[in-house]
Amino acid sequence: MPHGECSIARTMALVGAPWTLVVVRDLMLGVRRFDDLVAHLGIARNVLAHRLDELVAAGLVEAVPYREEGRRPRREYRLTARGADLRPVLFALLAFGDAHLADAGGPPVRLAHRDCGGEVRLTAGCEHGHEVALDDVRVTVAADRDAARQR
Repeated sequence: MPHGECSIARTMALVGAPWTLVVVRDLMLGVRRFDDLVAHLGIARNVLAHRLDELVAAGLVEAVPYREEGRRPRREYRLTARGADLRPVLFALLAFGDAHLADAGGPPVRLAHRDCGGEVRLTAGCEHGHEVALDDVRVTVAADRDAARQR
């Protein structure tokens, strides 16, 4: 499959730059204002501004104006529905980091189900409702893509 047709390559072109996914993580956690993001992430202001501009242009984040008393208008940043679709990606990165990169104190956070408090696990499933082991996934070229390529 040519690199430009790969969904993973396209997604990485969108979110693979340094700081991008941790900015999305903080937005997901409710850190929305520019100065709060700078302080929480320890990121350079120019880098954050550039990342936010890219995320807004990609439709993953929206900039919403607000004004504090006596200050010029400012913006806060919120994930769009498209940006919120990155949650499973972040949860998968978290699971990998917890399993392979946690320090001696263990993982720093836990994902819990709001209703019962149970630990959240990432699983794969098929369209028929079966849980699927990742070793049991077969990757195939979509038939309509293959037909379009042959024309």
